[in-house]
Amino acid sequence: MAVDYTVIVVYLAGMLAMGWWGMRRARSKSEFLVAGRRLGPTMYSGTMAAIVLGGASTIGGVGLGYRYGLSGAWMVFTIGLGLLALSVFFSARIARLKVYTVSEMLDLRYGGRAGVISGVVMWAYTLMLAVTSTIAYATIFDVLFDMNRTLAIVLGGSIVVAYSTLGGMWSITLTDMVQFVVKTIGVLVLLLPIAVVKAGGFGEMRDELPTSYFDPLGIGGETIFTYVLIYTFGMLIGQDIWQRVFTARSDRTAKWGGTVAGTYCLAYALAGAVIGTAAKVLFPDLASADDAFATIVKEELPLGVRGLVLAAALAAVMSTSSGALIACATVANNDIWSRVRGKATSGERDEVRGNRAFILIMGLAVIGTAIALNNVIEALTVAYNLLVGGLLVPILGGLLWRRGTAQGALASVIVGGLAVIGLMASYGILANEPVYYGLLSSLVAYVAVSLATPATDAAVLDAWRERLAGRTPELVTEPVPTHQ
Repeated sequence: MAVDYTVIVVYLAGMLAMGWWGMRRARSKSEFLVAGRRLGPTMYSGTMAAIVLGGASTIGGVGLGYRYGLSGAWMVFTIGLGLLALSVFFSARIARLKVYTVSEMLDLRYGGRAGVISGVVMWAYTLMLAVTSTIAYATIFDVLFDMNRTLAIVLGGSIVVAYSTLGGMWSITLTDMVQFVVKTIGVLVLLLPIAVVKAGGFGEMRDELPTSYFDPLGIGGETIFTYVLIYTFGMLIGQDIWQRVFTARSDRTAKWGGTVAGTYCLAYALAGAVIGTAAKVLFPDLASADDAFATIVKEELPLGVRGLVLAAALAAVMSTSSGALIACATVANNDIWSRVRGKATSGERDEVRGNRAFILIMGLAVIGTAIALNNVIEALTVAYNLLVGGLLVPILGGLLWRRGTAQGALASVIVGGLAVIGLMASYGILANEPVYYGLLSSLVAYVAVSLATPATDAAVLDAWRERLAGRTPELVTEPVPTHQ
């Protein structure tokens, strides 16, 4: 195991080194939170793919393949579909807004009265997303070092908090790019073909497993529909995803770079399902499907390769964890604390210092919550139910429906959020009904209240359209002609 340990230690040390390097570049709020909005297509595609494909997509995706076969790809596949939809239909407009948070977008669209409540909902989502990623460290470090769960969470979480606090989005971008490469090599290039060969090839896999394992809809139509609602729509509105869109150098980069990342997600989804199916042939009686990834890596891969693939799993977890952490801190500072405090900071350096402090505080909160919680799936379900049930309608409504009003948006957030919470308490956290009926109630409240209240002021809508077109005053560089 010494070779495997060396690979992991070098990888973790590299993450910290990049955090230190990123600190030297993050000298303004824009640099710290959105990498100066300067990422080109290659960096943008790699980092976007890294953040959306986390521990749930890697360890969980293989687990679904172990349980359902090829149809286990649907969870990650719907994530890729969501990223494709965001990139093709919305990312160019989002990038041109030049904001830092989803709540700032809502304020611009509805006239400055929708931000605080939406900020609280988004903060809860990003916090739980960071927590679920942090919990996953326990699985990986247990395989690597037979480490105590609490110690594993503290070790993995501390490394992410350290490099995220040091350099903000620049550090996270650099580490995510490395993580994307490691993940591609570890999962797609190494683990996928080795797993298939060890299982005897696709012919042997077909002979050993029930035919349902090769049915593309074997996981069930209702489950697929729920995945679409939660993950495809969740990709359209999450602060962690939007904050990456804000890093794009241009709206063209956001559109086409995101399309490449979404396509990569589709391939990654199929790879995870195939690996899980191979693991079912090799280890048919595992106690938990989520143990499939760790088991096939530990038992079937040679030294060195095993370390690289485990580093790939660690990379998947870290990329999502760091992205969710900076999103959580950005929302907490810019959408909640700054509004409650009601006092602007005195300059760009204070902005960086304040956001850095919030990443540290939120990071400690994430580590503490991860230690206290055990069920990753329940935590992730709560996060996405709140996000989709509370914020999908007012965000997409603001982008697509001119008649939507601030009162309608607030009603939608409150009614949808409360409905989701109440229905989770009634039906259970993992039930499908909370997101179904929560989303429906949010839509009804948005439409009814918007139609019952005065239309949004024309000046607000005019400013909104100018912002969407990238023609805000601070962005205009050419002189405005005057008439004599």
